[in-house]
Amino acid sequence: MRDPGLRQAIRAAGSVSELARQLGISQPAVSNWTRVPAERVVSVESLTGVSRVVLRPDLFGEARMTGNVDEIDTARAQEYALLAALLMRAPDAALLKRLAGLRGDSSPLGMAHIALAEAAERATLQQVEREFFALFIGVGRSELMPYASYYLTGFLHERPLARLRDDLGKLGIERVEGNVEPEDHAATLCEIMAGLIGGQFDAPPGSDQEIFEKHVTSWMGQFFRDLETAESAKFYRPVGTIGRLLMDIETEAFALNA
Repeated sequence: MRDPGLRQAIRAAGSVSELARQLGISQPAVSNWTRVPAERVVSVESLTGVSRVVLRPDLFGEARMTGNVDEIDTARAQEYALLAALLMRAPDAALLKRLAGLRGDSSPLGMAHIALAEAAERATLQQVEREFFALFIGVGRSELMPYASYYLTGFLHERPLARLRDDLGKLGIERVEGNVEPEDHAATLCEIMAGLIGGQFDAPPGSDQEIFEKHVTSWMGQFFRDLETAESAKFYRPVGTIGRLLMDIETEAFALNA
C-alpha cells in the first residue's frame, strides 16, 4: 500500500507512468514503491513540488530536521536536485512552468536563475525536447557526453565509473532499479550529491565533500562550461551557467574546510 507522500507525488505528476517518465526510470519500478526511496526524495520534490517533509516525514519531519540540515545545505541540495532533474530528461510542461517562476538576487548564481526562468518562459516543449536530444542523446552521438568516464578517459564505462561504484558501495548507495544510466552520469552524480547533502543517505559526515573531490570536481565543471557554449544549447545555456557556478562555489567552500 502506498504511503500518503507517494500518493500525493503521483497525483501531482498526473500518474505513475508520468512520475516514472519525469524521473527517467521504468513504470514498474515506481509501481513497486510503497514510499519514495530516500535517494529519490529531492528529485521527486523538485519535479512535483511536493515537499520532502510530506514525501518522507520519517526522514524530514520537524524532529528529524532540527539541527541536521541547515539553510545553506538545503540550498545546496536544491541546486543539485535541479541540475539532476534537467540533465536526466527534458522538462515537461509542469516543470517548465515552475522554472519560469524562479527568482534570483544580484549574485552570479541568482542572475543565472533569472536567465533560466526567462529561457523557460520563452521555450516550448518541442524546442526543449529537440534541444535535449541534440545535446545528450543524438543520432549516432550527442553533442555532449555527460559521463565522468568519457571526460576523464575518452571512453565510457572505464575506471572512473568502477572507482565511483566502489566508493558508493562503501556508503551503502546502490543503483536504483530502472535507472538505465551509469552512476557516473552527471544527472546521477548530482542526485547523489543532493541526497548526501540533504541527509537522505545514512552516510558519515563529510561524505559529500569526499564524493565531490574524488568524483565530481575533476570533470563536471568542464562539462558545464561545455554546456554553456554548446552549439545546440539555448534553454540549457543557463543550466550550464548554474552548474559551473555551483562547481566553483563548492570547490571554494570545500577548500576552506581543508
